[in-house]
Amino acid sequence: MAAALALAVAAPTTATAAPQDPAGLREVLFVGNNWDGTADVLKSSGDFAKIGRINVIPDKKQRMAEINADPIRWIYFQVIRNSVGEGHDQFVDDMYSTPDGKSVVVSRPSFADVVSIDLASGNINWRFPVAGYRSDHMAVSPDGTRVAVSASTANTVHVLDINTGKQLGSFATGDKPHENIFTRDGKYLWNMSIGEVHTALDDPFWDWTKGDRRITVADATTYKQVRNIDMRPRLDAIGLKNFSDAVRPAVFSPDESKLYFQVSFFNGFLEYDVASDTITRVKTLPKNPQTSEDRTTWVNDSRHHGLSMNPEGTKLCVAGTMDDYATVVDRATLQEGPLVTASKPYWATVSGDGKSCVVSESGSDQVTAIDFATGRKVTSVPVGDHPQRVRLGHVPAGWTGPSAG
Repeated sequence: MAAALALAVAAPTTATAAPQDPAGLREVLFVGNNWDGTADVLKSSGDFAKIGRINVIPDKKQRMAEINADPIRWIYFQVIRNSVGEGHDQFVDDMYSTPDGKSVVVSRPSFADVVSIDLASGNINWRFPVAGYRSDHMAVSPDGTRVAVSASTANTVHVLDINTGKQLGSFATGDKPHENIFTRDGKYLWNMSIGEVHTALDDPFWDWTKGDRRITVADATTYKQVRNIDMRPRLDAIGLKNFSDAVRPAVFSPDESKLYFQVSFFNGFLEYDVASDTITRVKTLPKNPQTSEDRTTWVNDSRHHGLSMNPEGTKLCVAGTMDDYATVVDRATLQEGPLVTASKPYWATVSGDGKSCVVSESGSDQVTAIDFATGRKVTSVPVGDHPQRVRLGHVPAGWTGPSAG
């Protein structure tokens, strides 16, 4: 009975439909160019044409002076560059616009912070240094007023007021918190910790060395942990003892009864039933014969990294990162569509009109839209160096870039 009650408390519920776009604002796609330190702003649907660009590190000189003056911070900065950064600094990971469309809030891994940037001037409104030495994935609450950010070296999630940067609360996670997802009613926040992803101990035998990897469900009002979900016993129960239990990108079904998620080293995804607390289906996607089977060559333990679902909940879009393709999968049958060639696709999101999946091609510096209905490529648009996260947001109508950008 207690277990059933805990599950019911932690289970997401369905909220009403999202409100219409605010007057005077334009819906856009923000594309974070991680190695550039810029964010390109594109039309949210149609031809996805570029509207403007934001410099998300206008304070780079000041931040670098601080890092160079602190030996410990300098060491972590170098570690980020030479491990997860693949030899590059990580200047932008995630971003969301404020409800009024006047600012964009950005997590900056190498600077271990979150900043709010004024879209009119390009100036910084506020800055929040995270605990530890690296910031990572974020999530915004359904009402747009709160932003959660993973502090990956401190095993902490901070929740901030998106307008002021003031911390509203925080909670502890497993090792290396990564993805964050608010439930649609805004009551709960799910965090996925992925453990150590840049060690060479990638053989399944050494999986236990990767750390404490779990889903932490927190109350989004009190910021108290409500539930922890370790996928290890759930994977073992269906014979997947050699699978990693590091949950990577994930997406809920529209009614939030099912969670679809990727795990380290796996070319495919899994379906988790929230009510029964079990993994119900596993989808293995094709391997690219040109992809090395040496796991140590895969970026940050990823094989596939990027997952989204169309608004109707009938199609999933998968970024096959190390296999250099993206594909649309029918949710009912789990049959994949055409394999759309893409260069190290790193993320998948949904266009503003809900008709396309948009993937970031970090290997070719472009984003590509794929039609959910046909599974075929619509268009590609060039962006900056190493695009990763792509998020829907808003800018003022007529905006084309910061005056001081």
